[in-house]
Amino acid sequence: MTSAPDLPASPASRALILGSTSRYRRELLSRLNLPFEAIAPNVDETPQAGESPASLSLRLALAKARDVAQRHPEAVVIGSDQVADLHGEPLGKPGTHERAVAQLQRMRGQTVVFHTALAVVCQASGFERSDIAAVRVVFRNLDDGEIERYLRAEQPYDCAGSAKSEGLGIALLERIDNDDPTALIGLPLIRTCQMIRAAGVQLL
Repeated sequence: MTSAPDLPASPASRALILGSTSRYRRELLSRLNLPFEAIAPNVDETPQAGESPASLSLRLALAKARDVAQRHPEAVVIGSDQVADLHGEPLGKPGTHERAVAQLQRMRGQTVVFHTALAVVCQASGFERSDIAAVRVVFRNLDDGEIERYLRAEQPYDCAGSAKSEGLGIALLERIDNDDPTALIGLPLIRTCQMIRAAGVQLL
């Protein structure tokens, strides 16, 4: 009986860095079962005058990846940013209970687009690629009591749009339309896999 031929050796994979301190993005990237380091980028996240929510998210994702890549030029660096878009107005992380209440009151009964931008940069190889996963979310017509109870239960003050769809926040919604299921949580993993594979990271 003839033995099967040896498979070719896998190419050496570049080190992987997540240019973020977000616990949500760290948890999502860990699902790929790859070793990686999380490093905080040094980026001013202030919106520019007249900047659209989509443009803001893409600019910040690229800035984060480039900043960390400058310090670690041999690594493949992932940068990401999410901006909630309410009729063209960017909604960021509320930070406080009062701001979260105000956000959800404005978003009830509305369609909000969450722009989750992704950038992958490897300075040594000259690789740079970016994309945006847009997720359309329809919020229920929430009453003030529901908003208050939700915020007290989950305290999503570090989430753009004041809701965690992966938790109790799903009860606030009527519908989610997207093509990359993890994008709403903070990192579009389908696009991430495509980009880091192209950049030289061995996935399987």
